[in-house]
Amino acid sequence: MTKGRKRIVNDAGQLGLFDLLKQEQAERIAAQPGRLSISSRFMATIRQAMKKAAKSRDAIADEMTHLAGQTVTVNMLNSWTAESHPHRMPAELLPAFCAAVDNTDPIRILAETVGIYTLPGVDALRAEVQRIREEEQKLAAERKRRELFLKELGQ
Repeated sequence: MTKGRKRIVNDAGQLGLFDLLKQEQAERIAAQPGRLSISSRFMATIRQAMKKAAKSRDAIADEMTHLAGQTVTVNMLNSWTAESHPHRMPAELLPAFCAAVDNTDPIRILAETVGIYTLPGVDALRAEVQRIREEEQKLAAERKRRELFLKELGQ
């Protein structure tokens, strides 16, 4: 007689080997000191956004001044983007900068560093519509479960 095989029961909540390895790697990365230091990457993104802009630095500074309601000069922009200067663009001016150069990469870099992903307006609206659809499907499934339970109870 042969021995019967033991059935392996998979728990839906149990992580697979790949998932465990990914989780362990993520935990190791999260524990590394300085993992959120993005200074050089952020500054490179700002410099690149200025190079790609269809405007001069003067025009960018003027538009930032208008949008932020405080004076921004070309010298300030140069100081904020020079590798040799320790000065950085104040965070409250970043939205005005992104609007002036028509580039949201600097904000995207900051957001993704902490695990938040940004979407342009139309894509964000599409994502919101999809989230609502998923909630509706979840509610419909829950309603069906309760209706079946009522039938089982004979009600």
